[in-house]
Amino acid sequence: MILDIVNYGDPVLRAKGAAIKEITGEIKQFALDMIDTMRDANGVGLAAQQVGRPLQMTVIDVADVEDRPSTMHVGGQPVDLEKWMPLILLNPVLTLGKTKESGTEGCLSFPDITAEISRSESVSAKALLLDGTEFEFEATGLLARALQHEVDHLNGILFIDRMNAATKVALSGKLKRLQKEMRG
Repeated sequence: MILDIVNYGDPVLRAKGAAIKEITGEIKQFALDMIDTMRDANGVGLAAQQVGRPLQMTVIDVADVEDRPSTMHVGGQPVDLEKWMPLILLNPVLTLGKTKESGTEGCLSFPDITAEISRSESVSAKALLLDGTEFEFEATGLLARALQHEVDHLNGILFIDRMNAATKVALSGKLKRLQKEMRG
């Protein structure tokens, strides 16, 4: 089922997600609905907050993005991204690499807004999978960027919070318009 994506201005986007303590049938269905919603919106990631539920759950799929390559390592070994996507991560925790890079980001909750955001080039991630197993992996490229973006969402942090001051000023009109539309 396609869920409604909330836009900037909705307070749920600023909510820190609750940890998922039990993986129920409802949680599994919600994860599948999130994947359908992300794909329907042509996104590469979606956090539970973006569909109105403050939970520690995100879905990511970067397998088909060819112009921004990613790597993924499990147990120190490179793996085929296609076999792991879409990722459904519960209660994810990231350890950020020290080297930063700037890259273009957008967000499904900020239609038609993109900006250059500085993020770590690599991340190590630890999360639960939908079957309850603990999963650890490393990522670079777009996957590392998407992980940081989505885990920020799970903690109530938005990509505009990572923008430099000049970019925020340049986008202030669009951001105010989005907030006004949200209020109805």
